Amino acid sequence: MKTNLIIKLAVILPFILLVDFIIMVLLGCASCLFGIGENFQCNSYCIIGKSILLLSAILFGYLISNDVKAMIRKIKNGATTEK
Repeated sequence: MKTNLIIKLAVILPFILLVDFIIMVLLGCASCLFGIGENFQCNSYCIIGKSILLLSAILFGYLISNDVKAMIRKIKNGATTEK
């Protein structure tokens, strides 16, 4: 169970952050290409960036929630040993 969580932390989280970065770069380049003013960079761009990061955090939390619940249950119940 810990292996799944470690893999998700080491592979999935950086991938999600990379996708967020690429989306923000493309949005910034598109706004520059279309000549949107600096007011966009200060207001709308920041709000869009925060909302994308929030959605990514919710997605990642959803992905690891089952692994964390299983670890908590295992710790709470204690490990069983065979004799």
